[in-house]
Amino acid sequence: MAGYLLRRSLLLVLSLAVAGVVLFALLRLLPGDPANALLSVGATQEQIAAARHELGSDRPLPEQFAAWARSMATLDLGRSFVSSLPVASEIAGRLAVTVPLTVLSFLLSVLIAAPAGFVTALRRNTRYGTLLSGLGQLGLAVPVFWIGMLLITVFALRLRWLPAGGFPAGDWSDPAAALTSLALPVLTITLVMSASLIRYVHSAAIDVLDAGYLRTARALGSSLTGAVRRHGLRNAAAPVIPILGAELATTFLGAVVVENVFALPGLGALLVKAFAQHDWPVIQGVLVLSTGAVLVIGFVADLAQRLLDPRLRRTVTGAAA
Repeated sequence: MAGYLLRRSLLLVLSLAVAGVVLFALLRLLPGDPANALLSVGATQEQIAAARHELGSDRPLPEQFAAWARSMATLDLGRSFVSSLPVASEIAGRLAVTVPLTVLSFLLSVLIAAPAGFVTALRRNTRYGTLLSGLGQLGLAVPVFWIGMLLITVFALRLRWLPAGGFPAGDWSDPAAALTSLALPVLTITLVMSASLIRYVHSAAIDVLDAGYLRTARALGSSLTGAVRRHGLRNAAAPVIPILGAELATTFLGAVVVENVFALPGLGALLVKAFAQHDWPVIQGVLVLSTGAVLVIGFVADLAQRLLDPRLRRTVTGAAA
């Protein structure tokens, strides 16, 4: 396991490096000059040249990449071309919205999908189980932004129970107001993610319920609940763990859509604004952070799966031998 952990860690570092190179190259292929972020309409060629020299965008690409790589190695994300504020501080302020939105949606989705997936597996031959499975498929077919708009129409405009969007100016200084503002966005993501997770839990639960060891435990006198709790949960969780990691990463990345629907000042709104202003340091900072988060989540999910499933550990050990 130690050897696998070392190899997996090296692969994570290599993946981060490759992702950084790809993001740097793709950003330079985008149309538009970042010097425009410092200039007003009608700027002269001399002013444009001075702005490009100030930003360093007139230097050869290898020099730009070397400077950027040095900054990334020291975790220095630079300063925004537009606001001149440190990119790290701007991102940190937006994470106060994006991280709670992602975590709350993820936890609520797991709390809904885990029991619902087992119920659909237990009742798969009944109308009740078929109805739950059908609702899950329907949730996958509906775009997340449409669900958000529907929830705004019902709960904000008609019932007036919750705000249609925005976030308190004081951020989390008033937790109740902050949670109220996140209620509809969290519900939007939860509905979509739960529909996806139910399918995977359903499939894993069927494999466990049809397994020979569970039938043996039942034959020895264990109840279905006791047999599943003692022998089935761990086996059912192992194949679902990577899916949970992928869903968490997808939720983090997909927050850009939900944040724009509900006018939340999170990473998504910051990224859209930075693209509009050609603010390269902010774009690079947000994309590097997002890519790093996805890779780290996948790394943790992979390790968790191997800790839960001893068969994978034996496979790794045998391969290493």
